[in-house]
Amino acid sequence: MNTIYTVTLNPALDYTIHCDEIVMGQVNRTNYEQFFAGGKGINISLVLKTFDIPTTAMGFVGGFTGDEVVRQLENSGICTNFFRTNGGLTRINVKLKEKQETEINAGGPIVTEEEVKRLKNQLNAIGSNDFLVLAGSIPKCMPTDIYMQIMQQLEDKHIKIAVDAEGEKLTSVLKYHPFIIKPNHHELGAIFGENITTKKTALKYAKKLVEMGACNVIISMAGDGAIFVNDNISLVATAPKGRVKNSVGAGDSMLAGFLAGVYKQMPIEECFKLSVATGSAAAFSGNLGSYENAQKLLEQFEIKIINSY
Repeated sequence: MNTIYTVTLNPALDYTIHCDEIVMGQVNRTNYEQFFAGGKGINISLVLKTFDIPTTAMGFVGGFTGDEVVRQLENSGICTNFFRTNGGLTRINVKLKEKQETEINAGGPIVTEEEVKRLKNQLNAIGSNDFLVLAGSIPKCMPTDIYMQIMQQLEDKHIKIAVDAEGEKLTSVLKYHPFIIKPNHHELGAIFGENITTKKTALKYAKKLVEMGACNVIISMAGDGAIFVNDNISLVATAPKGRVKNSVGAGDSMLAGFLAGVYKQMPIEECFKLSVATGSAAAFSGNLGSYENAQKLLEQFEIKIINSY
């Protein structure tokens, strides 16, 4: 059975603290606290699990916090194949939730060149019918072009590779033809030095990403919906109606929904629709998206083929 492998180079243990109010310089009391295994690749594996799709989470973990990340994933029924670093701990990211949300993200463990080589060798075992997701931040101690290095290494294996990264980390991999990329409209604008506020403009620059080498491109536009572009078709989606509780994790859920559709060999329009529904389900629930919640939204919005604007 084919597998979707996710690589999270700098995972986290997200410590979420819920308070009525934070007063700086004073002792504050929490209402309740939660620990969650986090990181883009890990989030995608967690969502795929709800679709009953085989997934293996990979990357680097360190110390007792890394142990907890692995424990949570395995308790969720997800296969793990992380390398344990010798230096430092898997980071704890603190999320303070009160009237506003404040995040404090830590740096993460030290990953050596030898440990990076071990991960690259591990990736060689992925088969041509499998999927690979490269997502999230890159530790400061690692080369910033690590995603490009991995895609170059696997170029001849014809693996369907999804990349979720920003700026040059994303544009540098395009010549290796990633199967799917999913920047939001702000990230798309940053790549081309433009302020993108309309679907017409987003479509223009999404097509440029296809011309630069991407096989499929999804651009998420928050409450304005999303667009999808490849060499054969351009699609636009309205946004399902609902109250947004928290948009964190919505982009990861969106990518997971698209991959779930491709894995299940659905038509590309249905893959895109499932992507939008899964991302919206995350935003409306305040957690990650899921198969069950995505199904409830599928009839609440439309997908249209766009020939021109």
